[in-house]
Amino acid sequence: MSVQGRTKTDIGVKEPKQYNVIMLNDDFTTMDFVVQVLIDIFHKDPLTAEALMLDVHRKGRAVVGCYTYDIACTKIKTAMDRARAEGFPFRMTVEEA
Repeated sequence: MSVQGRTKTDIGVKEPKQYNVIMLNDDFTTMDFVVQVLIDIFHKDPLTAEALMLDVHRKGRAVVGCYTYDIACTKIKTAMDRARAEGFPFRMTVEEA
């Protein structure tokens, strides 16, 4: 379609890929710490945070959020930095959703 010498083109805008943030269980990081990370960094309400923490504890891992790659990595880094400061061997990873 041409309007005053211009051509209309369809520009396909793709949604960015999404990535799951995976929290992994260990035998040393406290449950309270995990719940607080889920509330503070992943913005979960206390009941959801506790349920996710129990999933991690029982199943060994759980998806705690789905974000674009940069946001997922930033949240993981923030959580890992907090864990290191507290002396916990807390681990998280990211996987394509």
